[in-house]
Amino acid sequence: MAKPSRNNNNRPNRPAAAPTPFEEARDELFQHIMQCGVVGAEAEDQTVWFNETMSYLEQRYPELGESERNQLRTLGERFAQPPKARQQTSAA
Repeated sequence: MAKPSRNNNNRPNRPAAAPTPFEEARDELFQHIMQCGVVGAEAEDQTVWFNETMSYLEQRYPELGESERNQLRTLGERFAQPPKARQQTSAA
């Protein structure tokens, strides 16, 4: 008697869901942030960069509404912040 296979090939193979325009724009924004050195830049420079980049993304993804563009900017600004330093607690 043969052992049952550990792989369950009875499940139908479903194609991966295509990313939404919002997800594509978010991923593209994050890539631009990493490539353009936005992290650690001065706040004024970041503001100018985000204004220009959001204008570009608005043209590239016209299907995004204003609320989605605002969400993208908020996510991007948070992503561009340097990591917060951990505070070590001392045991007394």
